[in-house]
Amino acid sequence: MSIDHAHWSRNAADWIAWARAPGHDAFWSYRNAFLAFVGEGKGEAIDVGCGEGRMARLLKGCGYHVTAADPVEPFIAAAREMDSADRYEVAAAAALPFADASFDLAVAYNVLMDVENVPVAVKEMRRVLRPSGTLIISIVHPFTDRGHFAGPEPDAPFLVPGSYFGRERFEGTEEREGLKMHFAGWSQPLEAYMAALADAGLAIIALREPIPETSRQRWNRIPLFLWLKARPFPA
Repeated sequence: MSIDHAHWSRNAADWIAWARAPGHDAFWSYRNAFLAFVGEGKGEAIDVGCGEGRMARLLKGCGYHVTAADPVEPFIAAAREMDSADRYEVAAAAALPFADASFDLAVAYNVLMDVENVPVAVKEMRRVLRPSGTLIISIVHPFTDRGHFAGPEPDAPFLVPGSYFGRERFEGTEEREGLKMHFAGWSQPLEAYMAALADAGLAIIALREPIPETSRQRWNRIPLFLWLKARPFPA
């Protein structure tokens, strides 16, 4: 069992409660902008690392026929409970049980920070993507991931006390409004993600550093997320 699988298996119940509380997670402040980034479609889509299924539900709303995949069985059960997708598979990003060129769209929403081997996961998503398909990735912005605000004030300076470069393990617990979640994963610079995409034969066609809709004032100054849209290199 990989570290990311073990972590999310231990914390599945907390994440389901955290993710499903309306307006609680940062997801809700970026939801509409991400939907616009994805766009409507009618093909086959896969939500890689679907969690409790909120992104799969959004993709269904965009018109896609959605497969929800996650290595954590309680997440798949929770996604099924909410009728999040059209098909469900207990599967890790690095070992997707699908034939080559099965999907028109693959979405990895805030997943790659939790994956132990990003290059392998990206190659696997590329493998199941059709030649005309699109991969959409959301990650916590690599620059933001290496720093913190000096205080709670909206205008508090953002500090990067160490190095931006290299790969580091992170862990931390957040408590807010009666909910608690333990986060863990890997922080690495943008170059590492770019290399993984290029090695998998994917070219970036769009990049966004989104601004939140709501009054998360500090995230109007520093990007919390980075969104990438990539397509296979021409044959």
